[in-house]
Amino acid sequence: MGKSKKIIVKEVGPRDGLQNEKAMIETEDKISWIDSLSKTGLSYIEVTSFVHPKWIPQLADALQVAKGIQKEEQITYAALVPNMKGLESALTTNLDELSVFMSASETHNLKNINKSINDTFPVLNEVVKEILQNGKTARGYVSTVFGCPYEGKVSIDSVISVCDTLFEQGIQEISLGDTIGVANPRQVEEVLSILLKRYDASRLALHFHDTRGMALANIVKSIDMGITIFDASLGGLGGCPYAPGASGNVATDDLVHMLHEMGYETGIQEPKLLESGMLIQSKLPSPLSSHTMHVHSSNCN
Repeated sequence: MGKSKKIIVKEVGPRDGLQNEKAMIETEDKISWIDSLSKTGLSYIEVTSFVHPKWIPQLADALQVAKGIQKEEQITYAALVPNMKGLESALTTNLDELSVFMSASETHNLKNINKSINDTFPVLNEVVKEILQNGKTARGYVSTVFGCPYEGKVSIDSVISVCDTLFEQGIQEISLGDTIGVANPRQVEEVLSILLKRYDASRLALHFHDTRGMALANIVKSIDMGITIFDASLGGLGGCPYAPGASGNVATDDLVHMLHEMGYETGIQEPKLLESGMLIQSKLPSPLSSHTMHVHSSNCN
């Protein structure tokens, strides 16, 4: 497949990155971080999730964050919405895109959403319909595409069934998640060779976690297969509260550096990205895990 020189990196750190952080980050600090991300050249920032505070206390300030950021032109600002109640709050903001989520594995879906896969579809259908009627775009996350912490291997037929239903409901783009970071390049090639016969590459994104240090290798293979959209979290922040063993997302800074070194265009300014990384680093109790941030910090000391 021909390789595009333009790669879209979607920053999910303020949502997927922070949701697994036990140390509470002040609302003002989240807003400042997102505003700094808006100056880096990113075209997409996922700012929060409108989930019940009981489930993810870190994101209890979703409404304040979404209303407090300074939006920039040419950037899509997004948030996750689990149900109609979350959507009602999200629609009081001026976010551009709202995302729904579910799993390709039955057990993870039950742990994450407290519903079976089949019982989740009607809920999401109602949410997606309302998103579209309010003039927003709708994105879908599908978790455990490459492996489940409870079931192990996940059937490609289950992945296809979930994706088919979400696309039928009006989802414009699906992010395929390696939730616990078990994928390898050969598996990525096998999965995408099947999915890309069914869906256009422009409607698929990949969301890799770096649990076993394989995320960048998996992204290179995905690019070779024709994928041009990837989720990432600055500094490697993140994980899944409902996926034991899931470590951080692939680091935005490591990914952007690799892509630029390989001759791909992202539109993202690495120095600005590192500045933004240092900003959120100063609010965290532990150092960020990305290689690029480590090199930058070492050079600054």
